[in-house]
Amino acid sequence: MIQDARVVAGFTGAGISTESGIPDFRSPDSPWMRHKPISFALFLRSPEARREAWRRKFAMDDLYRGARPSAGHRGFASLVTTGRMPAVITQNIDGLHQESGLAPDLVIELHGNGTYARCLGCGTRHELDWVRHCFDADGDPPDCRSCGGILKTATISFGQTMPEEPMRRAQKLTASCDLFLVAGSSLVVYPAAAFPAFAKENGARLVIVNREPTPLDRVADLVIRGEIGAVFSVFLP
Repeated sequence: MIQDARVVAGFTGAGISTESGIPDFRSPDSPWMRHKPISFALFLRSPEARREAWRRKFAMDDLYRGARPSAGHRGFASLVTTGRMPAVITQNIDGLHQESGLAPDLVIELHGNGTYARCLGCGTRHELDWVRHCFDADGDPPDCRSCGGILKTATISFGQTMPEEPMRRAQKLTASCDLFLVAGSSLVVYPAAAFPAFAKENGARLVIVNREPTPLDRVADLVIRGEIGAVFSVFLP
């Protein structure tokens, strides 16, 4: 199918990063359940919630600091660099697609990126090492160095508006592809999960590689139940 396709759209979820040691949100005893994300509305409203959000963020970072791209990440990178796939659409926030060798503009991050922070006022980027240094010093997250606004990880929290530019780019790639390749997504989180359904309705073939069943398995052209790294390692140089 990949050899026959004109444009392959790649779409990844948490399952591609579990093989890097980062559990998905729904895994039994997942650390994400002990450090649940705080809603965007509460984050904006409460300084105490902002302190707790940053505490949870840094606790999670400490757990997975050694995570490295899996064979699945590297397989997707190979598909992009060899020209078969224009970009990867991802629900993940861990930056492992970029670490696998892809330029940032080749990764369409629907839920943002947890490896740095942005000001909610002016949008200025801040590196996490500096934010953490300030937080560890007095227990409070710092304000934006440019405008004094609230800093937040560059992720999309529950209740926060989806980012327009990544959504537009994902829509464009989905509309242009004739093969939509899903890896490691449960396909239950919307609006991101709407993209593979749209691709199928638009005439593209749909392939799903996931360890567990998904709601779109019944309409997919091919479903592979197995480890993502083992499947995509065939594309490695």
